[in-house]
Amino acid sequence: MVELLIKNGLIIDGTGSAGYYGAVSVEDNRIAIHRGDVSAIQATKEIDAAGKVVCPGFVDLHSHAGLTILGAPHHDPKVRQGVTTELVGIDGISHAPFRSKEELNRYIWLDSGLNGYPPQEADWLTVSEHLSRYDDTVAINMAIILGNSPIRIWGVGWDDKPATKKQMEDMKAATREALEDGAFGMSTGLDYPPGSYASTEELVDLSKVVAKMGGFYHTHTRAALKPKGVLAPWEEAIEIGERSGIPIHLTHYRQSYQGDGSHLDYLGLVEDNRARGMDVTFDCYSYPYSGTSAVILLPHWAKEGGPERLMAALGNAGDRAKMKREMQSRSDVPALWSQVWLTNLNNPKNKRYDGKSIAEIAELLERDAADALMGLIHSENLGVSMVGLGTNAHTLPAFVSHPYGMIASDAILFGEYPNPRTYGCFPVVLAEFVRAEKHLKLPEAIRKMTSFPAQRLGLPDRGVLRDGFKADIVVFDPKTVKAPATKLNPKQYPVGIEHVVVNGEVVIQDGENTGALPGKGLRRGKPSLS
Repeated sequence: MVELLIKNGLIIDGTGSAGYYGAVSVEDNRIAIHRGDVSAIQATKEIDAAGKVVCPGFVDLHSHAGLTILGAPHHDPKVRQGVTTELVGIDGISHAPFRSKEELNRYIWLDSGLNGYPPQEADWLTVSEHLSRYDDTVAINMAIILGNSPIRIWGVGWDDKPATKKQMEDMKAATREALEDGAFGMSTGLDYPPGSYASTEELVDLSKVVAKMGGFYHTHTRAALKPKGVLAPWEEAIEIGERSGIPIHLTHYRQSYQGDGSHLDYLGLVEDNRARGMDVTFDCYSYPYSGTSAVILLPHWAKEGGPERLMAALGNAGDRAKMKREMQSRSDVPALWSQVWLTNLNNPKNKRYDGKSIAEIAELLERDAADALMGLIHSENLGVSMVGLGTNAHTLPAFVSHPYGMIASDAILFGEYPNPRTYGCFPVVLAEFVRAEKHLKLPEAIRKMTSFPAQRLGLPDRGVLRDGFKADIVVFDPKTVKAPATKLNPKQYPVGIEHVVVNGEVVIQDGENTGALPGKGLRRGKPSLS
């Protein structure tokens, strides 16, 4: 018997094509599409989608939930948006492979303000072992991309030095093994040590290995190159693609602020390189706020050697003075102090500062802003997250609506004042960019959140509502869908996302979480698990 029948809805299949009215049935985690009378179909469960849109589940190509979802497996902030698959390991920060559990947990500590912690000490070493932690234990599907930071730790260690020939061979071997284990490609986060210590040449050599195995390059680019030109960080990524033959994906692509070049130059970089035969795509988020670990504001040299070295530097008067001078020499710092707010402050004495800007905290503490920031990071054991204006809101619609771009949340899932896109990235596209402002049509918006990211990943049977595909499905009301999350009140679930199905099981029913945990660890080059 059919397990689920969704009938009377407007089916928008994820390809970008116009919708049509029909029904979708699910049996053994496979979809069948029906047009016409479905009264003869016997189903265990029915959903009447009259007046609603039925589309594929949303695929998020930039997620920081790889650890936190293990402790909060129902994943409400994301699954209530309609997200059914996420890619983790982005920004060069995957949590496999490692030679020892000690190294893995040291690395988790260093980036805890960005990715948080698992509920218990991490006890896996390989990509395959990490993926297995998601099978039937979480609400959605999880895919992993290999970060270049653990590969650099594997071969070189935590220090800022070039890799020797032997170390490069070790890193290439570890890269091959990670992709054989199911990683979908390689990511870089070239503002985050120790992956940021990698040269362009090193990244080209590793990318050649990934390209031969069918993976792609997913990059948070190197901000240190910006003095050479506003597009220089992105041009390094294009060079890596040219020299290695790897497909290039530019993540959280945007014009950061007015005067940061022209947004047409950014979009032109993608268009021009595609016109000459390169496989270049990008994703962007749908809010003007950025978010990351507050540790990113501290100089790279203080992190060389790992988290213990950074904690020692924060506790040393000489090192703190040097870090303060370097931070104050940055031209963007005065704006950062007032525009960036901090969250994930768990020390009881720091709770009252959660959600406040660095400038406000400094005033309350009667300290210099840099000193206040370093003191909080030290007392919070590095786990401070920060959010602030990081995108020119005036040009953001051009990125959201561009045909070579996808939607991705870059969501950090902890703290009392997280980025509002954590709760609203996908529905705000449907409500604001489509319905209210009409920057793009609904079928195209859905394509950017479903088939296009699934295509970039190389998922053969997800992202489209088509006979025989996996049953990841969203039912939403196009007239009422909206994202109420705001800067001051970010932890608000969306409205109008009524039903979400993952691997054939209903995880959101009438807007509420059912408690089902049907998620899988998805593996590159291997059939999806049923």
